[in-house]
Amino acid sequence: MSSALRIARPVEASVIERLKAAVGEGGYVDNPGDLEGYTSGWRDDFQGAVPLVLRPKTTAEVAALVKICAETGTGIVPQGGNTGLTGASQPHGDMSEVIISTSLMNQVREIDIANDTMTVEPGVVLQDIQRIAAEHDRLFPLSLGAQGSCQIGGNISTNAGGTQVLRYGNTRALVLGLEVVLPSGEVWNGLRGLRKDNTGYDLKHIFIGGEGTLGIVTAAVLRLFPLPSAVETAWCAVPSPEKAVELLGHMKSRMGDQVSGFELLQRSIVDLVLEHIDGTEDPVQGLYPWYVLMEVSGQGEPGSLAEPFTDTLGAAAEAGLIEDAAIASSGAQGQKFWQMREDMAEAQKRAGPSIKHDVSVPVSKIPEFLTRAGEALEAAYPGINIVAFGHVGDGNLHYNPVAPEGWSRQAFAGEREKVNRIVHDIVISLKGSISAEHGVGRLRLDENLHYKSDVEIELLRTVKRALDPQNIMNPGKMIRL
Repeated sequence: MSSALRIARPVEASVIERLKAAVGEGGYVDNPGDLEGYTSGWRDDFQGAVPLVLRPKTTAEVAALVKICAETGTGIVPQGGNTGLTGASQPHGDMSEVIISTSLMNQVREIDIANDTMTVEPGVVLQDIQRIAAEHDRLFPLSLGAQGSCQIGGNISTNAGGTQVLRYGNTRALVLGLEVVLPSGEVWNGLRGLRKDNTGYDLKHIFIGGEGTLGIVTAAVLRLFPLPSAVETAWCAVPSPEKAVELLGHMKSRMGDQVSGFELLQRSIVDLVLEHIDGTEDPVQGLYPWYVLMEVSGQGEPGSLAEPFTDTLGAAAEAGLIEDAAIASSGAQGQKFWQMREDMAEAQKRAGPSIKHDVSVPVSKIPEFLTRAGEALEAAYPGINIVAFGHVGDGNLHYNPVAPEGWSRQAFAGEREKVNRIVHDIVISLKGSISAEHGVGRLRLDENLHYKSDVEIELLRTVKRALDPQNIMNPGKMIRL
């Protein structure tokens, strides 16, 4: 294989025919009218153009496709459910790439209950993995708003987070082994369901969170956990982010790792859900500036956590950490609370223009970040509105400034770079990250390069060049060569 970087030019007709032949009839999409669903993004208006979408059904077919692309210098955009938020799964507009969609690779290869693992292909929808695990009295704890349509390959490629990271970790902590087609078309089989393996570099972690820039995941061994039999949920009004962080410490000190979810919600996002999502109701009476949605879970008889949970919340209220609370009286009511949380991204999408940030800071610094960022943005854009919500238990906030009244979508979008710099400068000063769980993609590529040190950038480029010397695998995403 040549080590020269590919030249971006439209894919030749002869290459297209070779790729079609490799997957056969039904394994590709080339009708222009059918391509838009693959080439357009869900939220951030990223779109491009490709002459062909390939839909392989097996690892061997993926390998054959990648070999042809490697031989011809054809760019590849790996794609799963196409629910990403940073443009990582959308092509550029120069017709120099093809999309390889893994959505037809949707088999569960093995369930090993004694080892608490499930081996799946990348096109299995996250919600189906959760359901199948539950049918075996197990939990796969990755949970996020797009779980009904996102696919596990994309979750792995973005190192997805979600609402239970506090207890179980993000996707990186939930994957024991991978099978990956490399940019050469070779297959690395690392499908080992081991908790301990000290035989070299832990190669799977290169690909988890790699956004498809180093290879295409074709199977994964996932960790499963005992299905909690006792679950309690509460929606709490809190005086401030400072009190929310204190409340987190209080809950952890009293209930330990039974605290499985802890979300901070600004009133502004709750209002958007009530306005734009049918069938939702305010969980507590009265208006409060901030809320916490929390869950505790564990083993034992259903309801066995109710008393300690209620007592712990009562002690928190006496300490001034909670102003009001609604404790779910049933699992169904608890699910309604969580559905409101999952609907927040959709509600904000319907509400209008905003500049979105997916940041993380140390949990102790969340109040300082919110204060400093809010003051700095108000000084620059008087009347700006802030919508903030997220996983305060692990320091991850979705921080989304909304255009002041009277601003057009186009005008406010033109301020993206300035707004980003205000928000991200504060994040970095607090030793945080500008991308916590959504990835870098195209949306945050320049920002990522701006804040990383020269040493770190060169390390990333070294890995990319070593595995993908032609830069055919999702070029122009995460790192620029």
